[in-house]
Amino acid sequence: MNGAVLDRYRCPEMLVNLTLAGHLSDEPGYFSFGQGSVCFGRSSAGSPARVLGNGLVDVSQHVSSDGSVLRLPFDPSETVDNLRRERYRLNGCADDRTILSSKAIRKAYYCFRPLLPVSVRKYAQRLSLRNWRALTFPAWPVDTTVERILERVLLLAMNAQGIKRIPFIWFWPEGASSCVVVTHDVETKAGVRFVGRLMDIDEAFGIKASFQFIPQKQYAVSEEFLSTIRCRGLELNVQDLTHDGDLFSDPQEFLRRARLINRFLREYGAQGFRAGRMYRNPDWYEALEISYDMSIPNVGHLEAQRGGCCTVFPYFIGRILELPLTTTQDYSLFHILGEYSIEVWRKQIALIMEKHGLVSFIVHPDYIIEGRALDVYKALLDYVARLREERNTWVALPGDVNRWWRERSQMRLVPGEGGLWRIAGPGHERARIAYASIRDGQLVYTVPSEGRFRSCHSDRGTGEESGFEKSKSAVHRRLTN
Repeated sequence: MNGAVLDRYRCPEMLVNLTLAGHLSDEPGYFSFGQGSVCFGRSSAGSPARVLGNGLVDVSQHVSSDGSVLRLPFDPSETVDNLRRERYRLNGCADDRTILSSKAIRKAYYCFRPLLPVSVRKYAQRLSLRNWRALTFPAWPVDTTVERILERVLLLAMNAQGIKRIPFIWFWPEGASSCVVVTHDVETKAGVRFVGRLMDIDEAFGIKASFQFIPQKQYAVSEEFLSTIRCRGLELNVQDLTHDGDLFSDPQEFLRRARLINRFLREYGAQGFRAGRMYRNPDWYEALEISYDMSIPNVGHLEAQRGGCCTVFPYFIGRILELPLTTTQDYSLFHILGEYSIEVWRKQIALIMEKHGLVSFIVHPDYIIEGRALDVYKALLDYVARLREERNTWVALPGDVNRWWRERSQMRLVPGEGGLWRIAGPGHERARIAYASIRDGQLVYTVPSEGRFRSCHSDRGTGEESGFEKSKSAVHRRLTN
């Protein structure tokens, strides 16, 4: 039960003691865990709702403690996994389908799409997505349900054990406040021709990005062209196979295409993947020889496939790390929302950075060739560069985030000299010990003096407060004093 909490915080296991408050329902459904936290899973506090709507049972009223043990009416690890892997979509949400949800219509659209004028395509897409503002879950423009669930469980577990503050391994290397990743999906020949200039623009702002190429049908890229990207210290990844929207339409066809995708992954020397149009089925990912995926949006209201993982942090799907898309795609910003400024992105960045999460972008070279769109992108790069300097934000390549998150997942806190905690595991030199404290009923984070980021609150952690004794009771005494 405590797996999701421990994976998020990498804190000492003995400090998170959870158990079920009763027998879980046979079928999963919707319930809430405090105001604004929609959950999907099984519950011991009545029957979860089959369909999302008003009046969900708030299971937080059924939380209790037995000594130092926190008794929960649901399994947070199961519930979080259901959200991250979008299993709630099996139950359906009101108005969550688009015109392109129909396989026949989708196939016809993508067959004729290259022949359609841009104005017709925009109209069709706006028509398909016309009801997006009516969708209440996941919450647009950024959904942090997973973070709120795990934060609240940790807070309640601390209260149950009488702990005022616990140590954990901070989310990002060198105490960075958050992380930003910029990716470029190349969809057309015009986009391929613009890649060289785009690399120069990114470099002018000190930003390194990854480029995702479609291996078949749309265009051809030479090994010499790909080598120029690698030589500039940038990343290459595979985007779908043919970008026709049918990758996940049939299990056997997917396996056939997966074999071809794996061949191109090896040819590109790529470890990452993104599905075309953000169509996805996480349960099939194991057939892909990838280290990380970038196909699941945080909120999918403006995607052809609705849903969303409800988290702003990387997470594992089996052996594969998911780097969710946490901001609006440039195409949707310009052509669905009709917004030619970075205000939507700024709002999303602020919400993500409140949780110290991953800010990830898709910007297509195909859609920023026009001057007005390119000016918006340059404004975004300037803003990201300022965040790096002023907020100690880590601007990284997807592969860098993948390596860090895998290293962090193997790190642990162990007792060090003088009763202080230390971090053990490969890559620990870049890791920092942080502290979670309870203040005014809320969880507050502080990190040590090595990082410039401290806290959104006035308290300043020194990194020297927490110790370890041989017995669990001694640990409690040390942490609560």
